[in-house]
Amino acid sequence: MTTTKFRTATLDWRDIDVGDQVAPLEIPVTATVIVAAAIASRDFMPVHHDPEFAKKQGSPNMFMNILTTNGLCVRFLTDWAGPEAMVKRLAIRLGVPAFPDDPLRFTGTVTGKSEGSADGEGLIEVEFRGSNSLGDHVSGTATVSLLEDRVA
Repeated sequence: MTTTKFRTATLDWRDIDVGDQVAPLEIPVTATVIVAAAIASRDFMPVHHDPEFAKKQGSPNMFMNILTTNGLCVRFLTDWAGPEAMVKRLAIRLGVPAFPDDPLRFTGTVTGKSEGSADGEGLIEVEFRGSNSLGDHVSGTATVSLLEDRVA
C-alpha cells in the first residue's frame, strides 16, 4: 500500500454507492509526528515525547496520543472525499498503540448513504480502521457530508 495523495476536487454524493471502498492511506508514524502532534494538542504527558519515561511505565517506546489519532482519522476521510467534505460525526475505538517507525494503514468502506437536512446535502456513512504491525490501532465509523451538486 502506498501513501495516497489528497483529492483536489470534492466527490459528488451521487457517484458514491454503499459498498464502495475508501481509497487506502498509509501515514508514516515517526517520533517527530508523535512528539509534534502531542505538543500541538497540548498533551504534555511524558509517554508521548520521552521514550525512557514510557519504558519506565511498561511501554516499549513513546506512543501516539488519542487527539493525533482523531486527526489522522479525519485526514483519511477528507483526503478521500475532498476539500469541501465535512466530517459531521466521528466515533472511534482505540486498539493497539502506535509507536514510532510503524506506519498506520487506513482502509474503509461506505456503509450507508442518505440525504441530509440541508439543501443538497448528501451524507455518507463510512466504517474504517487504521492498522499497524501490531493490529488495529483505531477502528470507527464516520458520517461525511457532501453536496449533491459537487462535481468530482
